[in-house]
Amino acid sequence: MKKKLLSLLLVSAMAVSVAACGNEPSTGSSAPSTDSGTESNSEQPTSEEETGSSQESTGEEEPAGPATTIAEAIADMDYDAASAYLYDLNLGEFWDIYQEALAEENVSVKYAKEAIAEAKLMEAAVMLPTRCRGGNYAISNIATRSVNSTLWGNDSDKYYSAIIVEEPILASDQDALKAIWGDSIGTGTYQEKAKAYLTEHGYTLKDTYNYGAYTSDAETWDVLATSKEADSEKIVHTYDGLLEYDCENVQQPALAESYEVSEDGLTWTFHIREGVKWVDSQGREVADVCADDWVAGMQHMMDAMGGLEYLVGVDGAHIVNADAYINGEITDFSEVGVTAVDEHTLVYTLDTPAPYFDTMLGYGCFAPMSRTYYESQGGKFGAEYDPSAASYVYGTDPDHIAYCGPYLVTNFTAASTIVYQANESYWNTDKVNIKTMTWKFNDGNDALKQYNGFMAKELDGCGLNASALVQAKEDGMFDDYHYVSSTDATSFSGFLNINRGFPNPNATIERTGFANFNDDSAVISPQTEEIAARTKEAMNNVHFRRAFCFAVDRGAYNAQQVGEELKYNSVRNSYVPADFVTLSEEVTVDINGTPTTYPAGTFYGEIMQDQIDADGFPVKVWDDTQLSGDGFDGWYSPENAVAELNTAIEELAALGIVIDEQNPIYIDLPYPSNSETYTNTANVVKQSVESVLGGKVIINLTECVDYDQWYGTGYDTSYGYEANYDMYDLSGWGPDYGDPQTYLNTFAPEYAGFMTKCLGIY
Repeated sequence: MKKKLLSLLLVSAMAVSVAACGNEPSTGSSAPSTDSGTESNSEQPTSEEETGSSQESTGEEEPAGPATTIAEAIADMDYDAASAYLYDLNLGEFWDIYQEALAEENVSVKYAKEAIAEAKLMEAAVMLPTRCRGGNYAISNIATRSVNSTLWGNDSDKYYSAIIVEEPILASDQDALKAIWGDSIGTGTYQEKAKAYLTEHGYTLKDTYNYGAYTSDAETWDVLATSKEADSEKIVHTYDGLLEYDCENVQQPALAESYEVSEDGLTWTFHIREGVKWVDSQGREVADVCADDWVAGMQHMMDAMGGLEYLVGVDGAHIVNADAYINGEITDFSEVGVTAVDEHTLVYTLDTPAPYFDTMLGYGCFAPMSRTYYESQGGKFGAEYDPSAASYVYGTDPDHIAYCGPYLVTNFTAASTIVYQANESYWNTDKVNIKTMTWKFNDGNDALKQYNGFMAKELDGCGLNASALVQAKEDGMFDDYHYVSSTDATSFSGFLNINRGFPNPNATIERTGFANFNDDSAVISPQTEEIAARTKEAMNNVHFRRAFCFAVDRGAYNAQQVGEELKYNSVRNSYVPADFVTLSEEVTVDINGTPTTYPAGTFYGEIMQDQIDADGFPVKVWDDTQLSGDGFDGWYSPENAVAELNTAIEELAALGIVIDEQNPIYIDLPYPSNSETYTNTANVVKQSVESVLGGKVIINLTECVDYDQWYGTGYDTSYGYEANYDMYDLSGWGPDYGDPQTYLNTFAPEYAGFMTKCLGIY
């Protein structure tokens, strides 16, 4: 069985920031959320190793043989070989160009080539970008920008610095606070200025925060053994890292008081803060925080293989021998480039400079762990690591972890409540505004639950979904109190399954991929084997996939989440946000044989658009007037959809597959029927695609009775063959650090890219 090296950032299909700007405590009803963008690859095959590479030419032109279907091509292959064949067929061009980008030492050239590679990923149409997080109406008691809003890592999930008042904050006051924040960046003064402003304007500060949009319990409380945001967003309040971004988005010392970087960029030395304590859930001291906690944490993270490990090897931090340990090539962890020189000196040694290394330190894979406490809970390292052992209880619940962060979990009731209380032993207690934080479960059954909770003063914020927006206007709450939450770097997509139903010897159900892998009586597809085979052939035709993507009206789709007025606000047109990075220097790269020069300051999305235009792909991912790739629908085009479908029909006819109104292609789209919002969203896809494509493509809305069944169709899967859908729009990805590879690595082959499994392969 291949090692799973990545993780999926399941994020709420509509997560709502609490403040007008920034990824602050969510106030909106959210869909499942995945991990904060951390998935990538570890060991990638060379092109020669990939199935489907071209054969040597004989010098003579051979007559064309009969057309070959996908079923025939992979009939005698095992799952790995079939995955490799389909990956090369559909994503080979993207992967080849991306490898060139990763080999670049010049950062700006690397960014440019990554943009060109992503253009090929978009053109492959194996995924349809749908939206980012935020961009909806909200009302809140939380001061805008009082929580970090950095685009990567987990720091933006830490709420201890939130400034919360008893009363709903007027929209005009949120705007004033936003202006104060803009004037305060880098000064460290925003917190006090915001508190003073609110007090002067009649608001009453409070030290509690009631959050009502968590939709699933953590599967583990071990932050080093998970890559799911649904886990990490809950655990991040219990520990501190080496460095941390503040609410002005400036990186500050946390458990490292200072650090130095060697001139060659290969040695990073951190000086650990003295006097910090590890405590248990009762607040009792269990150990001192020391440099070895990061050594123990990293070894445990690599042993656990929870989806974070790829981040520290050649596709991330470049820590010496990280990949060798993960892959079992070495077993002595002392050979890995993380060392406790003494009690309070920690050194990371890299094999290649990683200019973004410090931006990675807010993510879970760099969390510390008390070695002695872990061992007291049955934990072991290396070959002896065995989480299935009866004695192993570490991370099974909040009572079996050690804390060095701002909060202790004092109450956890599954699918109900999580209560966080301020940690009295916390080293930075003066910065903790919120003393008690209460999370309340929302199963999604009631579209007005969060709004009603806010109006009853039981919650401190509310994202206005379509139903709540209507109610807020009727109640007179909208005009004075609404603001538009900021968007962030989390990218949601609709994924198309190119390998559904591949027979797998490990399967426990008769038709793998046509019922949930974890419950073979749940979410059963209505497709017959013949219908499923036709769908699979169509899904491996790029023109068919493009036709589907062009046929989805993403404005109407998004309106079900945020209302008609804001339907384009959070529409995203690419995977990596188009304004995620800019070139720091002038570079020249090749665009289809033409050397093209880009000046310093050029946005990533501009280069991606140039490659897309050069290829004649009719999609818009960048807008020069907005300097953004968000806020408009650059994909929806009924005309282009029909043209692509006609090409697909012609090509598939050569394989003996007839597509017309009497012989349509059927696509299963799972949706949670307990949620009015997501039911409406699924129906938009159905109505849009069937109307645009003239009934030649039919969307089967496969019912999931609750979020758990919905997660089981895709989010909870570990391998592509478990995916129970043809199209799936549950998950998204958020970045771990400030380089486009934090996204693009997720589509690596050979089990290295976690999002690749969403395509039904690996």
